[in-house]
Amino acid sequence: MTDDKAGILADVCAALVANRVQDAVQILSARYPFTPLHNAGRRYSPRQLIAVHRRDGFVDRYTGRRLVFPGTLRLLAQLLPKQFPFHPNWRTDACHFAFYELFPTIDHIVPVSRGGSDSFENWVTTSMLRNAAKANFMLGELNWFVHPPGDLQQWDGLTTWFLDWAAKHKGILTDAYLRRWHDAARSTTLDAFAT
Repeated sequence: MTDDKAGILADVCAALVANRVQDAVQILSARYPFTPLHNAGRRYSPRQLIAVHRRDGFVDRYTGRRLVFPGTLRLLAQLLPKQFPFHPNWRTDACHFAFYELFPTIDHIVPVSRGGSDSFENWVTTSMLRNAAKANFMLGELNWFVHPPGDLQQWDGLTTWFLDWAAKHKGILTDAYLRRWHDAARSTTLDAFAT
């Protein structure tokens, strides 16, 4: 009898070879039961996202790498569309890879589908790339760990640059996406969603 997961399946196969189907069922049920995972399809407001990103210092907590404020990324795509393209459906052949590597999002340290809470304390900032790679896995299953947060005084994800640009070029705020991020950045405090 073994305890590693491949070994458990080897024990199940050995029971089946010996024509002990009930033993195989019992081994699998007791030592490696099926646990369905469900994706709840959560959506967060820009204010919630910014509160987490600011708390984490605009750092990918799974890699320690700096990330960039979403409004800044999209503004760069508008200002430099050939060199920094974006596609509304995130097509990889029409979207600069920075949108995957540097675009911050929220991930659940312990996935909700695996018993984690959908709460500020279980949320971390990560890139779209890392979020997709992690999916419903636990950190230990990937040999990942949570890096310390960044220092918002040292790196704010170019949020201040975006706000300064918007103050000097108010016309960009006719774009609903940029205005939503602008308004959220101006109104969100670090502890806005900590409770």
